[in-house]
Amino acid sequence: MKIAGSLIPSLALAAAAMVAPAMPAMASADKPVIALSNSYYGNIWRHQMVEAFEAAAKQAKAAGLISDYIIQNGDGSVSQQNSQLAELILKGVDAIAVDAASETAENGIIQKACHAGIKVISFDSIASAPCNTQLNFDFTGYKTQQATAALKLIHNQGNIILVRGVKGSAPDVSMYAAQEAVLKNNPNVKVVATVYGQATASVAQSAIANVLPSLPHVDAVLGQGGDDYGVAQAFDQYGGQYKGHMPVIEGGGSSNFIRWWAQENASNGYTTISMNTTPGIGGAAFWLSLAIVQGAHVPQKLIMPVATVDQANLKSYANLPPNIIVSPSYSQDWVKTNLLSQK
Repeated sequence: MKIAGSLIPSLALAAAAMVAPAMPAMASADKPVIALSNSYYGNIWRHQMVEAFEAAAKQAKAAGLISDYIIQNGDGSVSQQNSQLAELILKGVDAIAVDAASETAENGIIQKACHAGIKVISFDSIASAPCNTQLNFDFTGYKTQQATAALKLIHNQGNIILVRGVKGSAPDVSMYAAQEAVLKNNPNVKVVATVYGQATASVAQSAIANVLPSLPHVDAVLGQGGDDYGVAQAFDQYGGQYKGHMPVIEGGGSSNFIRWWAQENASNGYTTISMNTTPGIGGAAFWLSLAIVQGAHVPQKLIMPVATVDQANLKSYANLPPNIIVSPSYSQDWVKTNLLSQK
């Protein structure tokens, strides 16, 4: 998978729509056209996800398995993604992989795509339209596990900050609910602030920096991924009581955060846990879409694995390149073995 280290998200990138190729797609049964509709392009995770999809699509096209592919990136709004999905329906593509802006607000246009004979596979941020296949992560399960582990490191007591993800997205709703459930079982843990980090380090850093001066001592920060290094930077820059005594910050798979963690650990024994959804799902979504177009029968709901870094394997990840998210790539064979076999 190509490394997205040079891709720094910006408002301009987030608002951009990228289409490849430019000419109208001409679908056919033996060489289909597979499209990606990505609702949001404003963080490194989504950049890597799109790169993973494109790498798989280029491989399939070179092998003669598809005639073409289309990639569309949105600005995070439902209205733009609905418009782009309508365009893909008019183009007559064979399948659309959708990283959705909303779990429910795009169901109408997705149903229209299904009625037009287009296979729809929502993934990561799924849509709940009954006709679409959902390729998801177990957000509830892994966030429950991670929050439990993080609170254990502060002996299940103290003050914490919650950093939520992309506002309105299905992953944000699921992960926040899981964290809230864990907190209900820990009455000695107090939430002293809740902010939105938009799964983006710079946004999270600003949000934390804005609230820190008004807060009591913070013992831990529970996040959602993509925000971890920004959170660490905010506390580093604040300094004071946190210098050499950082709160337990949940890691979300950012190589920048893991490198920082390794340095802190070597300096003062700092420890935490990192768990993250893998942007390589973009490649898995492509190969799954192709398999379904080719006639594969799969359950409506499929689950992808997450990546975990803890103290036991930290050294293995300490020298990752900067500005990437921990993720394997998922091949066509991997999809056949691990997704098409799910019941």
